[in-house]
Amino acid sequence: MAVPPHDLRHLYASGLVAAGWDVVTVQRALGHSSATITLGVYSHLWPTAEDRTRAAASDLMTAALRFTDGAPQASSL
Repeated sequence: MAVPPHDLRHLYASGLVAAGWDVVTVQRALGHSSATITLGVYSHLWPTAEDRTRAAASDLMTAALRFTDGAPQASSL
């Protein structure tokens, strides 16, 4: 089963986005003449502001729970 080279290009771009690279870095890696072209093709792969907000809130809650798990509870003071 042969994989078309263009599919490998999309895989490469998707991997860069998933790794957190910014649009200009991906644009340059792919040789696009502008970030607009890159966003036109791959914008659906970057997380939205809502995705980042949910992730930040989740990380904050996880850290807070870890902190309180090891700290004395108010009732034991």
